[in-house]
Amino acid sequence: MSRRVIKAVLFDLDGTLVDTAPDFLWALNQLRKSLSQPPLTEPEIRTAISDGSAGLVRNTLGIKDNEPLFESTRQQLLTHYLEIIGLHARLYPGLGDLLVEFESTGIAWGISTNKPSLYTNALLDQMALPSKPRTVVCPDHVSKPKPDAEPLLLNCRHLNLMPDEVVFVGDHARDVQAGKAAGMHTIAAAWGYINTPSEAEGWHADAVCYRSQDLYQVIKDWQ
Repeated sequence: MSRRVIKAVLFDLDGTLVDTAPDFLWALNQLRKSLSQPPLTEPEIRTAISDGSAGLVRNTLGIKDNEPLFESTRQQLLTHYLEIIGLHARLYPGLGDLLVEFESTGIAWGISTNKPSLYTNALLDQMALPSKPRTVVCPDHVSKPKPDAEPLLLNCRHLNLMPDEVVFVGDHARDVQAGKAAGMHTIAAAWGYINTPSEAEGWHADAVCYRSQDLYQVIKDWQ
């Protein structure tokens, strides 16, 4: 890796910055209970979270997108989720200290997520973050969500930075695709909602980080 000046770090939200699986698990099991279905465990739903509420309905309830009950079931799930959003969610290990380090060294940080702003804002309001993000971009802020570059380029405009001054960290192939399309440096978060950590190696990010605790060192090594 060549040396570079990093002025900001952007994070995907679910599965990268924040572990939201416990909240989704509670909401999903409330819904399953109303449908007389047995509860699921966290490992059974983790990989479906990256595809949002639609992915959870599709992959854990077996209801296809074109079925009449799909949208009403998805809305029921989101209603349950909003009831307890942020109650069990936590920053991944080491990331709280990393945000403090960013604040002290003048590195801006922000969020680029495909989670709608209603739920993103509700979650962030409940999180005890050590500092506030300088930019938050959700799909309802743009015409095309990730993997399109548009959200990340909007983050850059908020920060008044060029894309090559920014690192984007995400736990899905679309995050790396969006980061590359925007002209950013990319880090695959292999600790996130993926089947196996080795899956992230196939996304062709500039780096793969296997533990959230190691992210600071990965970024520091680039500076």
